[in-house]
Amino acid sequence: MTDNSRLPGFRALTPDARRAAATRGLDQTDAAALGFAPALPSGTADGMIENVIGTFELPLGIATNFTVNNRDYLVPMAVEEPSVVAAASYMARIVRGCGGFAAETTAPVMRGQIQILRAADPATARDALLAARADIIAAANACDPVLVRHGGGCIGIEVHLFPDTPAGPMVVLHILVDVRDAMGANAVNTMAEALAPMVEQIARGEVRLRILSNLADLRLARASVDIPPEALHTDTLDGAQVARGIVEACALALVDPYRAATHNKGIMNGIDPVVLATGNDWRAIEAGAHAYAARSGRYTSLTRWELGDDGHLKGRIELPMALGLIGGATKTHPTAQAAIRLLGVTSASELAQVTAAVGLAQNMAALRALATEGINKGHMALHARNIAILAGATGAAVDRVARALAASGEVTVARAQDLLGKT
Repeated sequence: MTDNSRLPGFRALTPDARRAAATRGLDQTDAAALGFAPALPSGTADGMIENVIGTFELPLGIATNFTVNNRDYLVPMAVEEPSVVAAASYMARIVRGCGGFAAETTAPVMRGQIQILRAADPATARDALLAARADIIAAANACDPVLVRHGGGCIGIEVHLFPDTPAGPMVVLHILVDVRDAMGANAVNTMAEALAPMVEQIARGEVRLRILSNLADLRLARASVDIPPEALHTDTLDGAQVARGIVEACALALVDPYRAATHNKGIMNGIDPVVLATGNDWRAIEAGAHAYAARSGRYTSLTRWELGDDGHLKGRIELPMALGLIGGATKTHPTAQAAIRLLGVTSASELAQVTAAVGLAQNMAALRALATEGINKGHMALHARNIAILAGATGAAVDRVARALAASGEVTVARAQDLLGKT
């Protein structure tokens, strides 16, 4: 909904003024849904999950400065942690001046798994399933003619053998389903369940599990950046030093799972808030990302940073991104609907590209901080607002106390209470 994600002075505005600036292209209903008034009516909330007694809110921020594939985006992020939105916005501003993020996605193909136990001969069962490929695909697509009409549907199968498991030899049929602009769980699960009797007959075994896999390794999103060293200069460090520091910081995550876990958590600091704000399943995205990071048998980084022959810092990210614009909270939650319209994406693929770019920006911010001043200095300066509020500051006193806390270097409740008594 924006043709310019660069909003100078955005941070200094009041929340109402920020919302007005960010929602210029939205109608009043959407703008209100993104505000502080309760957006989720009790009747809608009660229909979404069980045993509803109320709603739970998180701060909703806007990451500015994002340019992805030569298009500008204001990115809604729902998150409780300080520095996340600021870090993404700042890195996006640097990248913006270097041409922005490039991003792409593969086809939106999800896997459904059908587990077959007690087949008389697993190898024969595999061959029989593969021989029946056309019939299996046709039967799967008969379950969802609407998806097929929109260009999706089951496009193939795979068969995996597990000869030695606690449940005995196992044959697992994968159905590969193009789910278009949906996340895909309902469509894939419906197909898998409908196919069970047919699969049992073909494989001469007993079907047990019939469910989608969240390791969406055929539905990938990729984003990349190319940054000249001069764009990374700081007051104390040359840009080439900063670039080298980022590459060296990433190197540890590539080889050490202890570092990779924290490294990838930082990436998800950026991705999860976008997924949550748009009403998508952040748990599925987390599961797929971490499983993908371990696909080689060793858990490693989801990003790669290196120095090119031209001295430029080059970064890239690749991970599963099973996001949808159809179904679920994306179609029932008013704030999620408004957030999608604010973002201005028109396909699940476009949403995945922007989300991957945010993850890469967040990772760049963390590595840049680690390679320069340390992660805690900037984070604690922003965390000072939380401490000021915890100490009892309200209104204009929050910023006054937070600034004093940051300047003192002692970001504690006791110090904030002492400062509050003096303001």
